[in-house]
This record gives sequence, structure tokens and C-alpha cells, in this order.
Amino acid sequence: MLLGRTSADWDIATAALPEQTAALFGAVYENRFGTVAVRGDGQDVEITTFRSDHDYADFRRPHRVEFTGSLEADLARRDFTVNALAWGAESGADPPHLVDLHGGRADIAARLIRAVGEPRQRFEEDALRIVRAIRFATTLGFTIEPATLAAIRNTAPLVAHLSGERIAMELTRILAAERPSVGLRLLADTEVLAAISPDLAAQRGIEQNKIPGEDLWDHTLRTVDAAANRPVVRLAALLHDLGKPATAADGHFYRHEVVGAELAGGLLDRLHAPNAVAEPVVHLVRQHMFRYEPNWGDSAIRRFLAKVGPDAVEDLFALRKADNIGSGVPADADDLGGLRSRIAAEMASGPLLDRSGLAIDGSDLIAELGLRPGPELGRLIDALFERAVEDPRLNDRAELLRLARELSAPDTPPA
Repeated sequence: MLLGRTSADWDIATAALPEQTAALFGAVYENRFGTVAVRGDGQDVEITTFRSDHDYADFRRPHRVEFTGSLEADLARRDFTVNALAWGAESGADPPHLVDLHGGRADIAARLIRAVGEPRQRFEEDALRIVRAIRFATTLGFTIEPATLAAIRNTAPLVAHLSGERIAMELTRILAAERPSVGLRLLADTEVLAAISPDLAAQRGIEQNKIPGEDLWDHTLRTVDAAANRPVVRLAALLHDLGKPATAADGHFYRHEVVGAELAGGLLDRLHAPNAVAEPVVHLVRQHMFRYEPNWGDSAIRRFLAKVGPDAVEDLFALRKADNIGSGVPADADDLGGLRSRIAAEMASGPLLDRSGLAIDGSDLIAELGLRPGPELGRLIDALFERAVEDPRLNDRAELLRLARELSAPDTPPA
């Protein structure tokens, strides 16, 4: 409200004990942290009793809470001054007013992220606040004030205690910002990045022949900023060169996309990313080093489509454009427009994209040729698929069976 923005949600708190709130609204109270879910206007509204937290032994959550009738005590346990504000009244007779006990309004005006009370204590209570501070600075365009920033550096290793889901949620919000590089650079400069992904942190100081004076991490930041603001593309941009530090040798990064895809899969697994995100991101990292030449034949375009998959083409092109910009070259430097046009032409003709599109399958080969299930049968189907991609006219049952007989005949060279 003070920033002139529309709020997506409001936290509601009260001096009433949870059982009192539940009785008032006919709700069920089952939350040991003092939250009662009240059904109203088709949605649940959560109402929490003023509380103070105690015994943060795992750097993640309080082991016990103590309910208090004091709004002052409740605000004192908040993370940052900009979040330690309340609007309301002591009773129905009092006019609603802004309660600002920690200078939050002034910090909003000054565009500062400042911890409530002693910064290190706030971060030791809940290490997620370390990442949240950086996320707020990134998404709001604020600066982290010096004492709070110093405490982040001192407590950065505590982020390793957090669950993957909590880190992933904040990282996703950072990547969705207008300039994700602001938050990513803060993560790296405060050593928080090393607690999230040592492989990403290892990019700092890795030289490469891109923009003079910039290292691999600088390239990654430029690429992320240039990437289309879609979750899969932004995440793929962040991870696309994850394999370079491990493959660096004599100024080259041989097959870094293969190593990077494996490392990206491991990181996304630790972050508990859903398969709908993890699988396409890993695929984009694996495929991002494609090289298109205008002299490709139509069969090469079909093989490219079969390998990449038509659903991934747009995201792969978006990643390549961002990678080009991050490398200091024009976005369309690889004649992506030409490749796009040729892909559109092939898609219009209904190309064979995977083995399921073959006019025959393994059961046909077993029945017609007397073959047995096993690796040899799989290799034969692969060979038929390659021939049909090369020449779509071969994708006919009779033609494929004829070709299969030739390829499977003993001591007979392939036709």
C-alpha cells in the first residue's frame, strides 16, 4: 500500500487466543503456531494470534511459540522493518491507524531492507530470511543496509540447513524479477550462492573468450537478464553453463552441456523442483549447444526436430538468443530465423518425430520376421527410424518390413 502497489495477500493477527477466534467463527483450530483458518467469501482467511517465538535450534522454525496479547511483541519477531508494520485499532472504538514501531515506513521511503533488531539473531532464527532479504532487494529495487548485509555474509552457510522447496521458492521469485542479475550477484557476493549450489558459485573467476574483462559468472548473469521471463527459460539460462567449471581445460569446455545437464538434474532434484520444470530445463541445458548451418538438408532439420522435440523448440531458441546476448553477439547470430522457417515448413508436412510414429513396431517385427525381444530388436527399430527420418517415403508398413528383412539378414551389409 505504501509503495502504491496492489497487495496479493494480507496477514491478519489478533490478541484473541486461537480457541477464542475459532469459537467466534465456528472454525477448527489445529495449528500449534496459533493460526485459525476461517472460511469466507469462497476462500480461507488465516487469522493468527499475536505471538513470540522461542528456541530456533535448526535455523528454520521455532520449536515453540508463546502467545501474547501484545502487538509490539509480535512485530518485534518479524524479519525486516518493511514487514513489521500493522494497520488496525486496539478496539472498535479506536480509529484504524498505522503501527510502525521499527521505522519501516522510513525504510520503505529510503528503499532499504533492514533487519528488525539485531540482524544476525534474525537470520539465526530462520535462515530463509537470508535469501528473502536478497529476494526483496531484487524484486522491489531496494538496497540492503550495511549491518544487515554484513550479517547475511556472516550467516550465509546456514542456508545449507534449509529445505530445497524453501530455497526454490525464493530463487523462482528472484528469477522472475525484471533484472534477476541483481539478486544473483548478491547471492554470489555474500557467499549464499555457495550454500545453494557450489557448481554455480564455481563459475566466478572462470575465464572464457566472450566479453573482454568478464568471467563465466558474468556471462551467466547477462544471459539470465536477457532470457524471456518464463520460469523454464530463466532457470535454464541460469544453469546452461553449469558444467563448464568441471570441464574447463586449455580454454575449452568439452561436452560441458552433457556434464551440465547431469549437474542441473542433481541440483533441481535437491530443490525438489517438479518434473514439469526439471525435465524441460535439463533438456534445454543438454541441447543448448546445437549448431545450425544453412546447408543442412531437409533430413537434418527432421533429425534436429526429432532430437529436440517440437514442444521445446521455442524455449531452446529463447535460450540461444539469451546466450548470444550474454556472449556479446547479436541475438539472431546463428541464423535462428532461417532455422525457424525451415522447422515451420517441416512441421506443416507432419514429420516423423519419434519411434511411435513408425508404421510398424516391435510386435510387427516379431510376428513377421520371427525376431525375439531384446537389444537387437531395439537396434533394428532405431535403424528403421533413422532411415524413415532420412526419407519419409520409407515410413510405410510394407517398405519398413522389406528394409527390416534386409537389415536383419545374417552377413548382409545394410542396404
